[in-house]
Amino acid sequence: MKDKFYGGILQSDALLKYLLETSAYPREHEQLKELRHATVDKYQYWSLMNVPADEGQFLSMLLKIMNAKKTIEVGVFTGYSLLSTALALPDDGKIIAIDPDREAYETGLPFIQKANMAHKIQFIQSDAMKVMNDFLAKGEEGTFDFAFVDADKENYINYHELLLKLVKVGGIIAYDNTLWSSTVAASDDDEMQDYLKGCRGHIIKLNSFLANDHRIELAHLSIGDGLTLCKRLK
Repeated sequence: MKDKFYGGILQSDALLKYLLETSAYPREHEQLKELRHATVDKYQYWSLMNVPADEGQFLSMLLKIMNAKKTIEVGVFTGYSLLSTALALPDDGKIIAIDPDREAYETGLPFIQKANMAHKIQFIQSDAMKVMNDFLAKGEEGTFDFAFVDADKENYINYHELLLKLVKVGGIIAYDNTLWSSTVAASDDDEMQDYLKGCRGHIIKLNSFLANDHRIELAHLSIGDGLTLCKRLK
């Protein structure tokens, strides 16, 4: 299939194409490539809900630097970031993957299985708030090394409060789409697609909230559609 290059925050399509074709795709794991192509075939434009290859590689390197072993992922879709994480964890690593959409997860599952990574993943089809509260009730506070959130934007701040308990001090919480196709810097009067306008306010509120949250150390990165890293300080 012919690769498609969906927006992100880079203003030049040629630069994005260069970045992916020169640095990201040549080092992309074969099952990640297969998963990415299958997602584009099935979901077309909405395949952009998976992280791009360069962001997946960044997350993989970060997890290896951290020596992460136990992670939680809120929002899975077909599982590109999930498989990127699984490939980065040691063989006895564990990922709790939460999403109400099992059908999308099962689109990517054959590639996860082909990569021999399924044993690291516990997929839970559920509302994420319920699952996280259940983990806290079972004494799981401070037991996760890393969290990745790419789900319903209106709940990001609510997820943040629970993840600050689940992730250990020194652990990382990562929020995806925090530049929201550059619309966070747009005027309220600027034209934009309805789906962008619908969540833009939630992302702007989240960014301001995190910038003023003294419980974390913050790095807001211009990769993919914007990625915010929060290191728990206390």
